[in-house]
Amino acid sequence: MENLKEKITKAKDFIQKKIDSKPQIGIILGTGLGSLAEGIKVETRIDYREIPHFPVSTVESHAGRLLFGKISDKKVLAMQGRFHYYEGYTMQQITFPLRVMKALEINLLIVSNACGGLNPQYRAGDVMVISDHINLLGNNPLIGPNDESLGPRFPDMYNCYDKELIALAEKCALELGIKLQKGVYVAVAGPNLETAAEYRFLRWTGADVVGMSTVPETIVAKHQGMKVLGFSIVTDMGLPDALKPTNLEEIIATANKAEPNLKKIIVKVVEELKM
Repeated sequence: MENLKEKITKAKDFIQKKIDSKPQIGIILGTGLGSLAEGIKVETRIDYREIPHFPVSTVESHAGRLLFGKISDKKVLAMQGRFHYYEGYTMQQITFPLRVMKALEINLLIVSNACGGLNPQYRAGDVMVISDHINLLGNNPLIGPNDESLGPRFPDMYNCYDKELIALAEKCALELGIKLQKGVYVAVAGPNLETAAEYRFLRWTGADVVGMSTVPETIVAKHQGMKVLGFSIVTDMGLPDALKPTNLEEIIATANKAEPNLKKIIVKVVEELKM
């Protein structure tokens, strides 16, 4: 059996043969946010199925492609679709693309997701920059043997979502005239949405939004020394005393409607990054 580093190397080598230069920024496009790719001048598209050891997206609205191109003068590698714990993948499989990004010498990750709102001051359609997270997935991608060449056994999660990048995102949103919330993201396993009692509990923990992704990728990114900037689009509100039925179609529709604002913020952030 090949070990993790051998698998990373195979995937990295395959991607390197398909692109003409080194990417500087990694981007993960979440549920309903695949058209954020329109902000990228795409030069190369690679189907996940072609890449050695890459998982395959099974969720509706996740295209399952790796995009290489430019935003402004920055080279980016974007995942148009991610992997989730509820799909049956292991935490190591979910975060494998992050290992490959690091092997490609990417040191900055921009991650996005669709989420449910817990903070009563939020509204469906709001964009939130993530200030911190709570891991309630019941698992962690770093459990198991640790390869010190990939990262330390006990990584520090201080400044998990980079404060300077958050400040830049807030500045860019202000200049664009886009309201940007800032708050804590809590990750749960899913795939069902939460009960009223669970929404109440999650808000009590200090979370502002809830989702089913992002945290494993962020943990692995920090494990290997990458800076992380995270965004959430609030697609529905989980207010326990005013709960309404929702479905995937409504969630994706709200994400699509709010997506142009998030795209504008990300494009401007990337343009202003000093690299």
